[in-house]
Amino acid sequence: MNFRVAVSLLALGVCSGWMAFRPCSAVEPPTRDEAARALRTAVTFFRNEVSTSGGYLWQYSSDLTRQEGENQASNTTAWVQPPGTPTVGGAYLFAHEATGDPLCLEAARETALALVRGQLKSGGWDYRIEFDSKNRAAYAYRLEGGSGKAKNVTTLDDNTTQAALRYLMHTDKALGFKDKQIHESVEFALTSLLAAQYPNGAWPQRFSDPPSPSEFPILKANYPESWPRDYPKQDYRSYYTFNDNSIADTIATMFEAGRIYGKSKYNDAAKKAGDFILLAQMPEPQPAWAQQYNAEMQPAWARRFEPASVTGGESQGILRILMSIYRESGDKKYLEPIPRAIKYLRSSQLPDGQLARFYELKSNRSLYFTKTYVLTYDDSDLPTHYGFKIGSKLDSIESEYQRLLKTPPEKLKPRDSKPSYKMSRSLAEQTREAVDTLDQRGAWVEPGTLRAYGDDDPTKQVIDTRTFVKNVETLSKFIAASKDN
Repeated sequence: MNFRVAVSLLALGVCSGWMAFRPCSAVEPPTRDEAARALRTAVTFFRNEVSTSGGYLWQYSSDLTRQEGENQASNTTAWVQPPGTPTVGGAYLFAHEATGDPLCLEAARETALALVRGQLKSGGWDYRIEFDSKNRAAYAYRLEGGSGKAKNVTTLDDNTTQAALRYLMHTDKALGFKDKQIHESVEFALTSLLAAQYPNGAWPQRFSDPPSPSEFPILKANYPESWPRDYPKQDYRSYYTFNDNSIADTIATMFEAGRIYGKSKYNDAAKKAGDFILLAQMPEPQPAWAQQYNAEMQPAWARRFEPASVTGGESQGILRILMSIYRESGDKKYLEPIPRAIKYLRSSQLPDGQLARFYELKSNRSLYFTKTYVLTYDDSDLPTHYGFKIGSKLDSIESEYQRLLKTPPEKLKPRDSKPSYKMSRSLAEQTREAVDTLDQRGAWVEPGTLRAYGDDDPTKQVIDTRTFVKNVETLSKFIAASKDN
């Protein structure tokens, strides 16, 4: 399957084909050679000037003197959490697959090796990678890492380890599984994820060691007799965690591993996680899901603004996960929870059609916080950093569910296919803009600030990895679409 960091369908213009396209375009499109030069120039600049040991952050000041991931970072730090290192590497791999340019494959391998150096002894990745030898000693990296009390916590939060692993798997495949360092890193990560899976099929948000099975019995979701209304400040890292798509991203990673390596154990792990989702559906009167559960399979607090509750946000995502597992497995047991969950969530919609992020256990009253983080039923003083109300996607979810019921089983499972790209007015215009806005260095510079530096940050223009990825993909599609014109 083709690896894409950001997947988007090109909207085809009124003209089809290159010869039909040119006369009706108001913008003179670049030539294929122009696009290819721009691509190589941009990739070379990012590798030679922006990268640190093959790794990347999120944003840089235009003069490359300051940089940030989710937080401030030094020039010897890379970020794993998207849109960091795996996202940029994915753009290189996408470009190679679309154009065949060996320079892009070299860049992809270089970025993969940066992730190999950031892999922890626990098997996965932290949000960041330190390349300075002194700073590396604080982390238990498999290569050149510290020991003793060095940090060894794999995080599944925010698609961090999962994005790194999926990128490494696709790079491993692109290299014919012949790069020993990359292949061994993938095998170690997959083995560690299998070991970290709980007996009931769930995964934690973070882990350093495999769980002790006796401490995590297989139970069905249930309501606690009571739960604290004040933040209990407990360690939630071992909880069974849906929040921030942790389990969803891990399931997708396991199915992808099954496709790439042809080993049933990865598919089995993904389906076992689906079995956990069935166990985790709350009983009546709220047959949806919580953000996270403790070992007793009861909804529990995580951060100070994430109370024990049933969630209208993650529950919608879980319904889509169940449908994805059904497409892979063909087992209708993964569809069974969907109708009653949809019925419950529809009955819980707010007057404006949205869903509350949190619903009180059993009473189903909407829960909110004040700006000082006092739990309340009142939505008039909400903090602004978090979505306490969520748009309803129930219509599209139910439509997808109905389509699946009508689809023959043999047409369910995703198939590997190499994408093809067609020329369109939109693609040519976007490529023209990408070529024209590339500066002499090979950078795309745009207005912006570095949020992590606060109000005193002097930055007015930035180099954003997301813009780099978008433009590299645009140039690559244009080059691929131009081959036969």
